[in-house]
Amino acid sequence: MDSRSRLHARCPGSMSDQRDRTPEEEQLSVGVLLSDGQQLCLAVWVKASGQELFDRACHAVNIKDPHFFGLSVLQNNEYIFMDLDQKISKYFPKEWKKEPSKSSSKFSPCFITFFRVQYYVENGRIISDKVARHLYYCHLKEQVLRSQCTKKEEVYFLLAAYGLQADFGDLKKNEPDGKYFDPQAYFPQWIIAKRGIKYILKHAPEMHEELQGLPAKKAVLKFIKESCLLEDVPVHCYRLQKDKKEAHPTVYLDLTLRGLQIYQERSQARQLVYDFPWSNVGKLTFLGKKFEIQPDGLPSARKLVYYTGCPFRSRHLLLLLSNTHRLYLNIQPALKEIRKVEEAEERKCYMESYVSDPLEMDTELLDGRCRESGNSRGSTRNKRMSCQSTVSHGSSHTSGMEPESRHRMSAEMSVDEPFRNEPTHRTDKSYSSSICHGSSDIVSFSKQQADRDSLDNGKGVNRLYMIRSGDGK
Repeated sequence: MDSRSRLHARCPGSMSDQRDRTPEEEQLSVGVLLSDGQQLCLAVWVKASGQELFDRACHAVNIKDPHFFGLSVLQNNEYIFMDLDQKISKYFPKEWKKEPSKSSSKFSPCFITFFRVQYYVENGRIISDKVARHLYYCHLKEQVLRSQCTKKEEVYFLLAAYGLQADFGDLKKNEPDGKYFDPQAYFPQWIIAKRGIKYILKHAPEMHEELQGLPAKKAVLKFIKESCLLEDVPVHCYRLQKDKKEAHPTVYLDLTLRGLQIYQERSQARQLVYDFPWSNVGKLTFLGKKFEIQPDGLPSARKLVYYTGCPFRSRHLLLLLSNTHRLYLNIQPALKEIRKVEEAEERKCYMESYVSDPLEMDTELLDGRCRESGNSRGSTRNKRMSCQSTVSHGSSHTSGMEPESRHRMSAEMSVDEPFRNEPTHRTDKSYSSSICHGSSDIVSFSKQQADRDSLDNGKGVNRLYMIRSGDGK
């Protein structure tokens, strides 16, 4: 399907649905942009919830495993993920409310949302659905194009090779001078400016050719795993103010695969100030525009205080952080099982290679010794893959989250024990099903949070999210 294709779908409604609707309610066309370039035009009711729109989008593209995705709106160059339990009209621009039916009769979207990756995972095998995995891959490709890890240039060439193998299959011998692809679709602009188009068209196909015979599915999985090693790829970034009187935000809050990172803007460059894995975050709170991070084990006087600019951002930021933490805990057993399967597959390939070709095995052992001494041509790539395996084995010492009773002007969510998700030996298709219950818990948690939220009425409600490290004692 063409990357610019547009799909239209009218709002389905049973007789009971139509009886429940009042004559004042109208339908409107909502645009949903996908990471592969498709645009859905969905006709929905004005009072539809975010969950209804999300379900419609999933149905339109036949996604059965949407747990890692969400709907977002673009505000001030930031993607704000919608609370799916709220009405979509809460996210409409103010201009729309003046003329709500202006474009409802045509398929010209009066409101644009983005179907984006909301929760990052470093191993694509946990995403069993083919369409969902493809969209996840496309999203990471876009992130790579914006990546600025200038000291890891070789990683981008490796990622380009995996991307070319995934998109085109084996390199065809009759391709002239590597002009079968657009470098701007596979390399960040800074690499193109540094190396030049001719250099890329010469060397990228050479690396692509080395992947001869690698199935597209495995190329996608390798792309996902390698791209997640770039620190600015599997990240959601939000700007914060260090002081409420600050004219422009100078602090960046990065939500990463394993926790939070705080950057300070200095001399027009980002400098890492704090790195908090989830196990080191004790408490997250906000009161109106104020956002606080309490490191675990430190007195309250050592908390970090920042400002979001408005209660709307505060509420959605806390919702994203708390849901991300819950999902992170929930998928750890599944990721552990996937790692076991991958290690078993590697051992099997190793033994099969040894039995089928002892001479080749001796060569591999020799190459291994060369890699240890740093003299092997492929040492950099293999070391990187080895490091990747080490990184992916990181484990959490935090525990799961349960909502507690609400006080008059505050809400509290505490972490006492991990999700009871028993690890089992399963095939690829089972991994995402093992997190379905956790994802449902996340939705129910969001409902409880939304039910207790009165920010829409202009009131600054104090919110607290506690993360207790250890064994839950």
